[in-house]
Amino acid sequence: MESIHPTSSESNQTPSSIFSGKVQFSGKSGEFFGIWSVNILLSIITLGIYSAWAKVRTYRYFYGHTRIDGHSFDYLATPIQILKGRILAVIVFLIYTILSSLAPAIGLLFAIGFLFLLPWIINQGLRFNMRMTRHRNVRFAFSGNYGDAFINFVLLPIASVFTLHLLLPYVLKRIDQYMHENISYGNKPLTVNLQGERYYIAALITLGVAIGGLVIFGFFAGASALTIDNLNTQNFSLSTIVVPLLIATLYVAFLTLVGAVYHSLIRNHIFNNSEFTEVATFDSNLKAIDYAILLFTNVLAIIFTLGLAYPWAKVRRAKLLASVTEVTIYSGALSLIDVAQNEQSSFAEEAANVFDIDISLT
Repeated sequence: MESIHPTSSESNQTPSSIFSGKVQFSGKSGEFFGIWSVNILLSIITLGIYSAWAKVRTYRYFYGHTRIDGHSFDYLATPIQILKGRILAVIVFLIYTILSSLAPAIGLLFAIGFLFLLPWIINQGLRFNMRMTRHRNVRFAFSGNYGDAFINFVLLPIASVFTLHLLLPYVLKRIDQYMHENISYGNKPLTVNLQGERYYIAALITLGVAIGGLVIFGFFAGASALTIDNLNTQNFSLSTIVVPLLIATLYVAFLTLVGAVYHSLIRNHIFNNSEFTEVATFDSNLKAIDYAILLFTNVLAIIFTLGLAYPWAKVRRAKLLASVTEVTIYSGALSLIDVAQNEQSSFAEEAANVFDIDISLT
C-alpha cells in the first residue's frame, strides 16, 4: 500500500515534528452512564424534545475526553440548532406520509424529488458537523459541492446495481474519497490518496470471511436442529430455548466479524493515506479480530443488560479506536488560520444549522 506520508528524501521540505503519539481518550463508563441515563429520562418526559440537548451533551463529553497532544476537541453546536433540524425533518416526513397515503403518485414524485435533494442534505450535514468541530481553537470545515455529491451518492450507487454490485467497492472508495478530501482544518485541506484496489481487496477478504462464517454457522445450525429432533420429551422444552439462543449468538458473532474485517481494513487505509500537509499525518493499526471481539462482547452486554450496558460499550469502543490511532503534528500547525471563524456566513452555511444529519466518517 502506498503512503502519502513524507519519505526520507522529502524530509527537508517537511516542517519539524512537534508531537508524535497516540490519541488519548479519558472518558469513563460510569461518568457517561450518568449523562446517558439522564438524557434518556428527560427525552422520554419531554416526548423527544430534550433529545437535541442529549445529543449535544453526548458529543461534548466524547469530544472533550478525546485529546491529541493534550488538547481536547470541542463540539460547538447548540441544542436549539439541533432541535430546529429535527423539527424540520419531522415536518417533511409527515408531509411525505400524508401525500403518500392520499395520492401514491404524488408520494412517488416526492420520493424522486428527495433523491435529488439528498446530495445537498448530505453536504449540509457534513458542513455542519465539521464547522461545529474545533481543536486547538481552530475549526474544521467541509467544502464539497452538489455535483460531486450527486455523482457519488446517487448516480454511482444506482450504476452499481446494474453491474450486480461489482462496482460497489469502487463506489465506496469514491464516497470515502469525496467525504474526506473536502475536509479542511483551518486553511489546510486534507490530502487523501485512496486506492480502488484496496477496496476490492477488502471486499474479497470480507467476502471470504463471510462465506467461511456462513459454512460454520450452517453446520452448527444443522447440528442443532438434529439435536432437537433426537431429544426426549423431558429435555425438549429447555433445548428449544437454549439451542436457538446459541444459534442467535453465533449469528451475531458472524455479523460482527464480517463488519469488523471490512471496517478495520478500510479505516487503516484511509488514515494511513491522509494528511494535512505540513500540519499532521495519521496512522491507524486497527486489528480486525480485536475489533470483532469488542463489538461482539458489546452487543452481548447490551442485549443481556436490556440496554443498560450501552454507555460502557460506547466508551469501550472509543478507547480502542483511540489506542490504535497515532498522530504526528508538525510545526505548520502553529501558523494555521481559522478560516471558519473569519469568514462571513453564507446561505448554505446557515442552512447547515437546520439540517442535523449524522454522516459517518471512518
